[in-house]
Amino acid sequence: MDDLKFRVQAHSENPTKTVVKARGFEIVIDEPESLGGTNEGANPVEFMLAALCGCINVMGHVIAKEMKFELRSMKIKMCGNLNPQRLFGSSFNERAGYKGIDVSIEPDCNVPLEVLEEWLAKIEDRCPVSDNLTNKTPINLLLKGKFHSVEQTRPVM
Repeated sequence: MDDLKFRVQAHSENPTKTVVKARGFEIVIDEPESLGGTNEGANPVEFMLAALCGCINVMGHVIAKEMKFELRSMKIKMCGNLNPQRLFGSSFNERAGYKGIDVSIEPDCNVPLEVLEEWLAKIEDRCPVSDNLTNKTPINLLLKGKFHSVEQTRPVM
């Protein structure tokens, strides 16, 4: 099977609010008022947790079907801690991202614990969002636009 390509486009509406278009959907990303935002949407790191929840849900159902058991539903809770000092430029001693993410999954099904442990291992192995959070994924930032009245594009890194 050929690779699937996913695209989004975004624009800033103010210093904290970003509007993202994904297929026919509009996603509003904003910071809470306590971080200088207008609280019109979840912030980027909350969306990261939400994306992981969504991926675990999809993979959990796909894999349960493959393993031939009925997964009626699942509850997922996540929590991650990050140090905001790097984000705000006051210290560069720690990384900017999550130090770790704790995930609690409560499946509604009638299968033995051994089956659920195998199911969970397969979810962890096959979830693309988890893979992107666990492994380094190359990100190529490009500057695009007019600089000194000359339109150009050049790699940042």
